[in-house]
Amino acid sequence: MVIPVHDVNPVRRTPVVTYALIAANVLVFLFTPGLAGSVAGDSSLSQLCHLQAFLDHYAAVPQELIHHQMPRLVPTGDVGVGARGAGCVVGPPSYDKSPPLSVFTAMFLHGGWLHLLGNMLFLLIFGNNIEDRMGHVRFALFYVVCGYAASYGFALLNADSSDPLIGASGAIAGVLGAYLVLYPKARVWVLVPFLVFLPLRLPAWLVLGFWFGLQAVYSSGEGVSAAGTVAYAAHVVGFLAGMLLAWPLKPGTPPPPEPRGLLFGRRARPRHTW
Repeated sequence: MVIPVHDVNPVRRTPVVTYALIAANVLVFLFTPGLAGSVAGDSSLSQLCHLQAFLDHYAAVPQELIHHQMPRLVPTGDVGVGARGAGCVVGPPSYDKSPPLSVFTAMFLHGGWLHLLGNMLFLLIFGNNIEDRMGHVRFALFYVVCGYAASYGFALLNADSSDPLIGASGAIAGVLGAYLVLYPKARVWVLVPFLVFLPLRLPAWLVLGFWFGLQAVYSSGEGVSAAGTVAYAAHVVGFLAGMLLAWPLKPGTPPPPEPRGLLFGRRARPRHTW
């Protein structure tokens, strides 16, 4: 797996929506009940129960999205002691949940620092150029539409699942799909783990095509355990949605600048042609 760190593709205007999305995701994560323990490295049962109750309220659940059936019992956030020991207390929900609205709120929820930082890294690197090409308002709408397409696409494939679906990766996958369509020849600096992290400058079509290929393989169940918790199918659907929505903009998109003189982080020697 390659880790992108920077793209050689300057923008004409400040990507305020991209920055706002990153700030919103970080703030929501910091104020999510029950995640304080994951930040400090110590998660108590009480914190886990609070987190589970919060996610059941605000996360998207495939079963609810497809069948519009709310569970009769949900975690309350309290800890109780029963015959099997201590555990999270369940009871009738004390709130009215809108499944379509939960797709939007779920886009700003993350389960841990690695989940959050990985998503924000991809959004920071690739989102600025897509916002620059689409404009602030259209990019914001594009981001939300891709997030909804990813969530409902995953729900259709897992209609009976009651596991909460959280994270911005479905919407960000749409950003990656749009980038592949609009800037396939842009150069992206990546770190490739090979004994050490080797810096390479690769074309976007190779970086993003490789990423999409992995998601497609993993979504089929190949190469991952049955207990995996990553919604790879949502990534695939979001990526394809982003490609389709960006395709009409391709004819008027100027090509990225061709970087010259740098190779693997060092200045290359000039070449003479005869």
